[in-house]
Amino acid sequence: MLSTFARLNLQHEDSVAVLDGKLLLSPHILRHSSIFSARTGPTTCVAGYDCTFSNLYHSQCLPAAPQSAPGNQIRAIEDPVSHFYLRNTSGVPMLGPKSSSVCFTVDTTITLNNADSSGLYLNIQNSTLMYKALNLIAAVTTTNWGLEGDTIIATDPCQLNFLACGSSNPFFYSVYLQTGTDTPIGWTCSSATLHLP
Repeated sequence: MLSTFARLNLQHEDSVAVLDGKLLLSPHILRHSSIFSARTGPTTCVAGYDCTFSNLYHSQCLPAAPQSAPGNQIRAIEDPVSHFYLRNTSGVPMLGPKSSSVCFTVDTTITLNNADSSGLYLNIQNSTLMYKALNLIAAVTTTNWGLEGDTIIATDPCQLNFLACGSSNPFFYSVYLQTGTDTPIGWTCSSATLHLP
């Protein structure tokens, strides 16, 4: 049988080894093993916290990392929104920094996947304008999304152009599906395509 052996030197005479998954302590550590039994306090973390090892003498409970939702982020690649990511702002999809992004599942619908397993759907709002506002709501009204490579498209009719329009915050942009040459009045807008990373 093959043995797995790893050794961690803590100080010249304090060392720990792992042999076949068993913790082996140096004689020096064993002589001072009272440090392990003198410990006081809880031995498990409360819900929402993970036990974080610092060293042989100290571990602590720290807030657990948020559970990530399944799916992919959606990002723009053209300036001025290059590497800005799709996010939800109270039901309005916007482009913003990666730190504010959310994950989506893309098929004939685009679903924003929340960590609690609930979802919102990216929909194209009806309009006679050549730019269509988008929303994120619990009901599906748009079932003609798709992918062309890693590019998000509306499939009927085929559209892959979006508008990214500046807002009062320079880090966030409103997003519209572009179906012609019109742009929202009073806004500075740029053409953009949306992609999976």
